[in-house]
Amino acid sequence: MRYKLNRFASLSLFLLNILAVPSSAQEESRLTTEQKREFLLHAKVIRARQTSTGVTRPYRLTMTDGNITHDAHFQSIDERRNFKRFGNGTVEMNFRDSYRYNIAAYELSKLLGLEEMIPVTVPRKWDGKTGSLSWWLPVQMDAAKRYQEKIPPPDVEAWNESMHKIRTFSELIYDTDRNLQNILIGNDWKVYMIDFTRAFRLYHDLRSPQNLERCSNNLLQRLRELDAGGLKAKTGEYLTKPEMEAVMKRRDKIVAYFEKLIEEKGEYAVIF
Repeated sequence: MRYKLNRFASLSLFLLNILAVPSSAQEESRLTTEQKREFLLHAKVIRARQTSTGVTRPYRLTMTDGNITHDAHFQSIDERRNFKRFGNGTVEMNFRDSYRYNIAAYELSKLLGLEEMIPVTVPRKWDGKTGSLSWWLPVQMDAAKRYQEKIPPPDVEAWNESMHKIRTFSELIYDTDRNLQNILIGNDWKVYMIDFTRAFRLYHDLRSPQNLERCSNNLLQRLRELDAGGLKAKTGEYLTKPEMEAVMKRRDKIVAYFEKLIEEKGEYAVIF
C-alpha cells in the first residue's frame, strides 16, 4: 500500500519534534491505561504551546498531577461543511474535520484489541474549548522518515503485521487522511496511529479494498463480533447514527472480503 505524504507536512511532525518531559520516566512507564486516562482527565495544565505546523494548529500541553509531569496533545477542531474544495482541485461532500473522531477511533480500537496502537485519548475542556486530549508518545520517527531514509525495521514480519492492522482499521473508519506522517514509530519500533479527525465518513463501500491483503486472527474475530449496540455504547457520544451505521456496513464488507480471500488463497496466506 502506498500512503501519501500530505496535509501540510502533517500534524504528526509536531508530535515528533519535541519530547515530553516526565518527572520520572520509570514511574511513568508503570502507569496503566486507566491511570493515563485519569491523568489526562484531571491533571493540571502548567504550560501550553501551539504548533506552527499542521492545518489545525493543535496544542502541546504540559500537565502535572503533583507526582507525574507529562505532555499531551490537545486538538479542538470541529469543522463541518456541505462541501470542501482542496488545493489539488478535488471536492469532498459532507466534509467534517473533528476532534470527536480522535476519541471515537480510540474507543473503537479498544473493541478491536488495537488500543496499544493508538495513544490514550479522552475528551477534555481547556482554555474555553472542548477537544480531544491524547497521551504524548515517545517516538523516534514517523513512517515518512523511515521510508525516505530507507531505514529497515529490525523485525520485518512484525512491521508488516502492524501495517496490515493499520490498513484494516483505516478501511473500517474510512480514514481520508491516513498517511506516512501520522504513523509513528516508538523507540522500541512499536507502531502507532494518530490523527483521525478526517475519518468516519458516511460511505458504506470500502475506500481501498485492494489494500486488504492479510489480517490478524484476533482482529478478524473482533470484527465479526462487533455489533451495533457495542459500537454505540463506546462511540455514541462522538459519532452520529449514520456514521455508526456506515462503520457497521464497512465492517460487513471487510469481513466478507477477508473470508473470500481465505477461500481463494487459504487461511495460512491471509491470517496471521
